[in-house]
Amino acid sequence: MTKHYGVITLFAEMFDAIADFGVTRRGLDEKAWQLQCWNPRDFAVNAYKSIDDRPYGGGPGMVMMAEPLTAALDAAVKQQVANGVVKPKVVYVTPQAKPITDAGIRELATEDGLIFLCGRYEGIDERVIESRVDLEVSIGDYVLSGGELAAMVLIDAMVRLLPGVLGDGQSAVEDSFSPGRDGLLDHPHYTRPESWNGEAVPPVLMSGDHAKIDAWRRRQALARTFERRADLLEGKSWNKQDLKLLEEIRREQKK
Repeated sequence: MTKHYGVITLFAEMFDAIADFGVTRRGLDEKAWQLQCWNPRDFAVNAYKSIDDRPYGGGPGMVMMAEPLTAALDAAVKQQVANGVVKPKVVYVTPQAKPITDAGIRELATEDGLIFLCGRYEGIDERVIESRVDLEVSIGDYVLSGGELAAMVLIDAMVRLLPGVLGDGQSAVEDSFSPGRDGLLDHPHYTRPESWNGEAVPPVLMSGDHAKIDAWRRRQALARTFERRADLLEGKSWNKQDLKLLEEIRREQKK
C-alpha cells in the first residue's frame, strides 16, 4: 500500500528537495509514497490571511493561530481518509520532544498515513497540540527556523525503508543503528582505486574470503561504536565472540 504523507506548512516549495531528487523521488515515481502539502494561510479566517498573532502574556515573536492550523489539518485528514487511510496520525515536529531513534523511525514507517505539522515563529497555539496532535517528534536537541527541515528528515528516513525504494534491498538492513547490525555504527567502506593518496585498501577486503571479510567488518563496527558511541553498547547481550572482540578493543583503546 502506498504511504500517504501530508504536511501542514507555510513553505510547500521547500519540499521540492525531497519530491524532485534522489531516493525519495524514486519512491514517488514507484508510488511507494505520496506527498501533499497544505498551507494554513489558505484557511485563514480574515481578509489579511493572518496565521499568527502576539502571544498572550507578552514576550517576543508571534504564535501560529489555532483556527487556520486546525482547518488545514481537517483538510489533510479528509484527503487521506478519501485515499484509504483509516486513521491518519498527526505528528508535530518540535525540539521539545525526545529525539527520535532508528527504532522510532521504523515504527513511524509502518503507518499508512502521517500528517506533519510544521511550526514557525515562536511555535503554535498549545491548544492545537493538546487536541489534534498524536505524536511530538524531535530530530535533535537544537532549534531550527521551522519544522519543514525536520519533517523532510523524517520523511527521507522513512521512505528509504519502504520496499523497493532502495536499489539494494539489503542497504537499509546494513545501515548504522539498524537491527540488522545490532544497533552498531556502520563499518568503514572502500572502493576503487586500490591505493589512493598513499593509503591502501585493507588487504582482507581484497582477499575474496567472505568469512574473513565479515569478521573484519564486525570488529570494525564494534570498534567504531566503542570509540564514538559507547552508549550504544550498553544493556545488550553479546555473544562470546563479540565479548572477546570488545575486550580486545578496550585494551587497545587504553594503550
